[in-house]
Amino acid sequence: MNESVLNALMQLFALIANENGSTVSSRGKKIVASYLNQHIGIEHTNDYLKLFEDYFSFYQQELESIDATVGVAVEGTLVVRQAAKICEHITKSLPKTERIMVFIRLLEFIHVDGIITAQEEHFVHVVAQNFNIEAKEFENIYQFIISPFKNNIPRNQLLIVSNSDQLHVEDLEGLWVESNRPREEERKLIIRSNLEGSIFILKLETINQFLLQYFGTGNIQLNNKPLKSGVSYIIDTGNIIKVPDNEPIYFREIESALFIQPGSSSIIFSAENLNFRFKNTQNGVRDFSFWEESGQVIGVMGGSGVGKSTLLNLLNGKLEPKSGHVMVNGYDVHREHYRLEGVIGFVPQDDLLFEELTVYQNLYYNAKLCFSNFSEYKLRETVERIIRDFDLDDIRDLVVGSPLNKTISGGQRKRVNIALELMREPSVLMVDEPTSGLSSQDSVMVMDLLKAQARKGKLVIVNIHQPSSRIFKMFDKLWIFDRGGYPIYQGNPLDAIVYFKRMITQVNPTETECPYCGHVHPEQLLEIIEAKEVDREGRFTRKRRKSPQEWHALYTEHLLNKVRPKEVKRIIPKNFFNIPNIEVQMQIFFLRNLLSKISNKQYMFINLLEAPILALILGYFTKFAAGPAYVFSDNKNFPAFLFMSVVVALFLGLTVSAEEIIRDRKILERESFLNLSRFSYLNSKILYLFALSAIQMLLYVAVAGYILEIQGLLPIYWLILFTLCCFANMLGLNISAGLNSVVAIYILIPLILVPQLLLSGTIVPFDNLHRKLTDKIYVPFVGDIMVSRWAFEALAVVQFKENAYEKHFFPYELQISTAAYNTSYLIPKVQNKLDESIRLKSANNNGVGLSDRLVVIKNELTKLQVESGKPPFEYLEKLSPAEFSEDVFEEAVGYLFFLKKYYYEKADSATKQKDSVYNHLLATIGSDGFLKLKRDYHNKALADYVLNSQELEKMVEVPTQIVRKKDPIFMMPTMNWGRAQFYAPMKKFNNQYVDTVWFNIAFIWIFTLFFAVTLQFDILRRVITYFNNLRLRRTQRE
Repeated sequence: MNESVLNALMQLFALIANENGSTVSSRGKKIVASYLNQHIGIEHTNDYLKLFEDYFSFYQQELESIDATVGVAVEGTLVVRQAAKICEHITKSLPKTERIMVFIRLLEFIHVDGIITAQEEHFVHVVAQNFNIEAKEFENIYQFIISPFKNNIPRNQLLIVSNSDQLHVEDLEGLWVESNRPREEERKLIIRSNLEGSIFILKLETINQFLLQYFGTGNIQLNNKPLKSGVSYIIDTGNIIKVPDNEPIYFREIESALFIQPGSSSIIFSAENLNFRFKNTQNGVRDFSFWEESGQVIGVMGGSGVGKSTLLNLLNGKLEPKSGHVMVNGYDVHREHYRLEGVIGFVPQDDLLFEELTVYQNLYYNAKLCFSNFSEYKLRETVERIIRDFDLDDIRDLVVGSPLNKTISGGQRKRVNIALELMREPSVLMVDEPTSGLSSQDSVMVMDLLKAQARKGKLVIVNIHQPSSRIFKMFDKLWIFDRGGYPIYQGNPLDAIVYFKRMITQVNPTETECPYCGHVHPEQLLEIIEAKEVDREGRFTRKRRKSPQEWHALYTEHLLNKVRPKEVKRIIPKNFFNIPNIEVQMQIFFLRNLLSKISNKQYMFINLLEAPILALILGYFTKFAAGPAYVFSDNKNFPAFLFMSVVVALFLGLTVSAEEIIRDRKILERESFLNLSRFSYLNSKILYLFALSAIQMLLYVAVAGYILEIQGLLPIYWLILFTLCCFANMLGLNISAGLNSVVAIYILIPLILVPQLLLSGTIVPFDNLHRKLTDKIYVPFVGDIMVSRWAFEALAVVQFKENAYEKHFFPYELQISTAAYNTSYLIPKVQNKLDESIRLKSANNNGVGLSDRLVVIKNELTKLQVESGKPPFEYLEKLSPAEFSEDVFEEAVGYLFFLKKYYYEKADSATKQKDSVYNHLLATIGSDGFLKLKRDYHNKALADYVLNSQELEKMVEVPTQIVRKKDPIFMMPTMNWGRAQFYAPMKKFNNQYVDTVWFNIAFIWIFTLFFAVTLQFDILRRVITYFNNLRLRRTQRE
């Protein structure tokens, strides 16, 4: 309070003192001194008392001179005017609470002689009016101080503490009072036997505080200070009224009586012999029991690592206890959780906010997920109410921002976090470290909010490390834990100081707070608990005076017997919590995610421009021109562009999804606590990423296609790259869900990309891989599990096979190529094998060499027969060392000649058909048009890739067959389950041929679906956790 305000207050007291008479009574001075002691401390009280007396003398002289000249009536008017001016001056600096305190002291000061004149009453009304004190509050305070019987005060505003439930006539002085007092059921009453006299407590509605008067001769104490009969006292948060030979009256008991409405749904929250221990450690919670009612704020204290957060997770159902039960109104939190939906709320220490959304949007989408049965109007009304209740109106349209890039303060962030949970009005609210990282002012504001919830009948449990004095007094009950999860105290916070002092036999254990300022020092609790022994040299050792087990033993002996027994089942309070179905949840998740992304303009700018910029870079640097003008057909870098397109799709898909889940992990924990659908959340992410990938690939293909003049196939390019990008999205989501660090995720991305590039069949041909990995017949298995291989093959094959030029000739060129290979390479090779075999047979060499050759001959003849559709070789079964003979040899040579003739004829027929198509095109578009068609659509470099033109060996012999390496694009596969050589034009599956592009796209989507399943069941995280636990067990055994 500043000096000018205090000066004005002394003037106000002095003015009213002159209304009372020519001198100030000793009690009047004590009232002024009491007010000064409370607000400025005892050391400055005498200075301001002297100032008060000076003002009194000054006004006395002024009023005497006025009285002598203009009369008493005018004098009174001038006093009131002066009082109004003083009130107007100090009102700007006095908050509501202080105004009421000043008004109470003024009223006491006026009533010091037991009489209030009409002039004084007018003065009081003027002060109340200028202080903007509500009429009902004014009347209640007036009656409480003036009337000894308190008859005109509404009974819901007045609490009476008496020694019985009957107020005797002699106590209230008169038969009229007994006959006219309210009936017993209307009175709020606390019984304390052997109480001498009565205690009256008034609820000050507008400031949520209490005013106390005691009438009697007993030794009643308020926070260890004796109460004087007939004097008014303010009851501060956490104060204790001590009555001789009785249980103390705690602040919580007063608060419950006057704030919590009778008949409101009550909660009994209890636990019995609760035990939990983390695997391979001694940390957890041990043998904890409690029985608590609604309408309290319970503080959980203890040093770091004692199990406070673990306790909250046990109580809210996130962790399953090893033994014991947690009950809400008799229902088990873990086994009957479906009955308790919406009853328990939990606010973790970490942020639950979407940083890119505004405060209003965070609250609105949370409401949509919690109240599916609300109309849009009621939904918005609920959000508006929460904004008002939590004083968030000034920041409602501000983007929340990150803790490092703040747009709202830490205290405001914490209030929004609490508002998210309190919106659904849980009956039990648990808050983990609500004041962590906040200023003292913000901490008090947050705790005031939680205290207000307790006054509404909720049970609030707060995990806090080391509270300030003011916050410590806000707790109605305190739980203290020691290392290893041992409970060592349950009870009133101020009694905790007395208890621990007594346990170590400290001097003056009953002193709980500073006698001058009233501050409590909660840190002394932890100092006592963790006090160290002293060695002979007077230095503190590492050994504690009392171990956690010893403190727990004392707790069991002195405090545990006060915990009430388990109660029978009660009705669960109704709440409006009702989550939507999975489809609606997915819509809400999607809209929330989309809105958060759109509001992050930097994110959207980079993600939408990244693809076209990469297309611009790749297109520019791969646009090779052999002459002065660019010709698509002559672009030697086109295969490199296709390969880099695969890299771009994988890279963009991974990077855009890598943080999607890990950044929401804390929010996901809360949403799983609310039983919201993980399936809906994940599918909303997938839908968003697929949509973004579709746009990215569309921009990429459009820009790159324009630069490189790719014509006709851009839609299929987009489909292939979009499919690949979707796979990368799904893989990125798995990594984001499975790993615990963003750094680890981005380190892992190269480890994923490099094998995809290396084993794509482009940088290192599959035939040149390590001999243990390669497969001469098909693409090796390591290649088959690389989506880069499937995507690049699809791009290369579709570009070569389906372009506007090649598609006219491809069927005929396939027949020509096959016939040429068979007649020029395969049949002569088989003929050579036959010649070698007959020489070995003639030399009576029936060993392995002959057997191997005959096996190859037999297999190749079979393949040629199947491929040509001709009758099988009649002596096929005689191609064995035992039955092979000159006759079989001659027949085989004849069969090969027959097949060779067939393929010559087939090649000739295909050539004629090709020439016919060629002539038709010439006739249609002309020779220049035909040349332009080829230059614009057919790429020579890509043709060299798919025709394997650089490979000198046109066939490779393996132990049982001869493998074709010539023109893989013109070679039809024979494997019935999709395996084939690289660049195969078709894939054979279930005896049906499927175009390579569609088969490959389908295969990539199968991979994508597989990772969608692993994502849904969180397989990667489970595997990592399993191996971590395995490693930990091995380490402990060693």
